[in-house]
Amino acid sequence: MSGGVDSAVAAARAVEAGHDVVGVHLALSRAGGTLRAGSRGCCTIEDAMDARRAADKLGMPFYVWDFSERFRDDVIDDFVAEYRAGRTPNPCMRCNEKIKFAALLERAIELGFDAVCTGHYATLVDTPAGRELHRASDNAKDQSYVLGVLTAEQLAHTYFPLGSTPSKALVRAEAEQRGLSVAQKPDSHDICFIPDGDTRGWLADKVGAERGDILDRTGAVIGSHEGAHAFTVGQRRGLQLGVPAADGKPRFVLEVRPVNNTVVVGPKEALACAEIAGERFTWAGRAPSAVEFACDVQIRAHADPVPAIASLVDGVLTVRPDAPFDGVAPGQTAVLYDGTRVVGQFTIDRTVSAVPVEA
Repeated sequence: MSGGVDSAVAAARAVEAGHDVVGVHLALSRAGGTLRAGSRGCCTIEDAMDARRAADKLGMPFYVWDFSERFRDDVIDDFVAEYRAGRTPNPCMRCNEKIKFAALLERAIELGFDAVCTGHYATLVDTPAGRELHRASDNAKDQSYVLGVLTAEQLAHTYFPLGSTPSKALVRAEAEQRGLSVAQKPDSHDICFIPDGDTRGWLADKVGAERGDILDRTGAVIGSHEGAHAFTVGQRRGLQLGVPAADGKPRFVLEVRPVNNTVVVGPKEALACAEIAGERFTWAGRAPSAVEFACDVQIRAHADPVPAIASLVDGVLTVRPDAPFDGVAPGQTAVLYDGTRVVGQFTIDRTVSAVPVEA
């Protein structure tokens, strides 16, 4: 129970369905006095108290489990390491993969529980071939993308009571009817362990800022920066280029090279990506039966899915979209779909531009 309206209503529905339910709030920070900043964060003192009040209202036992050390090792340290390597990670994916449906689920099973129930908007479908993960009925709130890291074993022990709810407004109305105090609580957003939202400043403190060159696609120096960690593929603002483009058009970050502390920029057209690939992949349920298969690919939580052909050769999963992706950064997660069903996911290690350097 995060302390939000979704997990509170999910818990209420689980109780109403006749399950033996225990509320658990995850303490993910050793900073015991952490306070919530508006709608930023999701694991502060206020959130823990909100979760406890909801559990009391539902007549459930409630516990706070300290996973701060595991969260630091598997999520925060990973986030820093990925940026240090010039990649753009998604910490919510890592949290679901390593904490909520790994560390939490492992402890729950050890204690004799059957499943972890959360307020995620996604749907589980049981078939003769096994359990499948599908999109939620409300596309605007669908969270299947960030759940794409779940494996068949994890899916077998999960429960998403909100997946078939047509809208978030209905969930809030239900919370009001049930007398839950979090009914109108704002949704959390941004990175929970950077509650002030200053990701650039936070990274500068963790990674360090060192002046470096900004290059064009030919390798010519056209500006400088105060730290490559502050840039991500597709970024336009904050470049402070000393040499204008010949055509007068704005330039965008195309690549971050941490080894030599340089940032490569170019025209917007060069952000078009014809191919992505990665070695770190998992399947959400049954694996594809063919080494090459058609699918839809989503590269961000709220991006539109793109039809593509995926192939798995020598341990590398490669995806070639029918129409180029726009502004893909190494470190992002690509989630593969078959209609509404999540097939699997992989971390993007390599991208291929659809526009040659000569352009």
